[in-house]
Amino acid sequence: MGEEGVDRSEDFGERLLGVLLDRARLLPPQLIAPLVAEEVTRIGGRDVSILLQDYAQELLVPLPGRKLHVSQPEPIIDSPAGRAFLRGGVLEVPLAPSGIRMYLPLLDGSDTVGVMALTLDAVGDDDRRLLSRLSCLVADMLVAKNAYTDQFFRARRRESMSVSAEIQWSLLPPMSMSVPQVEVAGILEPAYRIAGDSFDYALNDNILHVAVIDAMGHGLDAATMATVAIGAYRHARRVCISLAEKYAVMDDAISRQFGPDHFVTAQLMHVNVATGEMQLVNAGHPAPLLIRDGRVVRQLESATTLPVGFGGEEPQIRQHTLQQGDRVLCYTDGIIEEHGNDGEQFGEERLIHCVNRLGEEPSHGLRADLRRLSHTLKRERRGRTSDDATLFMIEWHGGAADPLAVLD
Repeated sequence: MGEEGVDRSEDFGERLLGVLLDRARLLPPQLIAPLVAEEVTRIGGRDVSILLQDYAQELLVPLPGRKLHVSQPEPIIDSPAGRAFLRGGVLEVPLAPSGIRMYLPLLDGSDTVGVMALTLDAVGDDDRRLLSRLSCLVADMLVAKNAYTDQFFRARRRESMSVSAEIQWSLLPPMSMSVPQVEVAGILEPAYRIAGDSFDYALNDNILHVAVIDAMGHGLDAATMATVAIGAYRHARRVCISLAEKYAVMDDAISRQFGPDHFVTAQLMHVNVATGEMQLVNAGHPAPLLIRDGRVVRQLESATTLPVGFGGEEPQIRQHTLQQGDRVLCYTDGIIEEHGNDGEQFGEERLIHCVNRLGEEPSHGLRADLRRLSHTLKRERRGRTSDDATLFMIEWHGGAADPLAVLD
């Protein structure tokens, strides 16, 4: 029993979550957030906000709705909501003259889709346990309802979006994923005009499958080619063929659909998350960077294969072995071919310098560090992004002796 007779016992919490789940099942999407606000009042909460990440990954934007506290969007960098979002942990902020503002990450698996904020007069362990479970349930409901509504998309979109960008965002997997052995995160620029860049990944048993691609051209032509390339990659991945065969399937799909004058550059990888062994195929793409202890130690070279669509021979697969804590940074040519403040092409050397400089600062986790890198690169080029510019990073934590131990 909490303050002023508010019941926050374990049994009550289970009943509240059960009621919320039962009611939400049949509710239309626009009533989910107001329902959450209504249920939070049962534990003495008030001023409930549901904040979703915008597409540029710069702001947390409040969902509108009855009974919701709707304020201005909060920056992901340097705001309480943003810190909870980036760290994936609950943040409690004392209010004057009394009360505590709680910020709870909305975790869909390991991908954070937003933040739930609410105010309580006092917070105990029962509250923290209940609200943590509630935030997970809210995230699941938002993701499920998002499949058949545009409401959440409209809230997250802060400016007009091109048709090619709409296609690409619908194609992407979650922007981050974390399990005990490995973590990944990606970011794309310009968020509202992206066309030919894309990435995809899947964790099947102990193998992390990764593809980072850059389709030639701009606009709808590039987006269409990227869609075919990712579709072919997923098809090949799901029939459990080798890395070289994946390349062949993608190459055949692009050449058949678009002819000999069109191509897609690609990085294709397999990472064994139990051992750190990595296989790499480079199809005309910039070589990924190996980052160890915050600094770039080398490029991960491999024999260059023709870009996808040119009918290249069977690619040579390069083997690399990761050490615990290693990061692998993949990027598209829009990162290094953009011009900096001095008018010179940005180049790989300057990219490495930015990575190393940020590596001297405390790490806030893979996703936060990748976002800082993206924003740093954007500042270096005075906000210019004339071509698609994508970053994708992998961090290998080391193989767990018993992955099921996380369930204990």
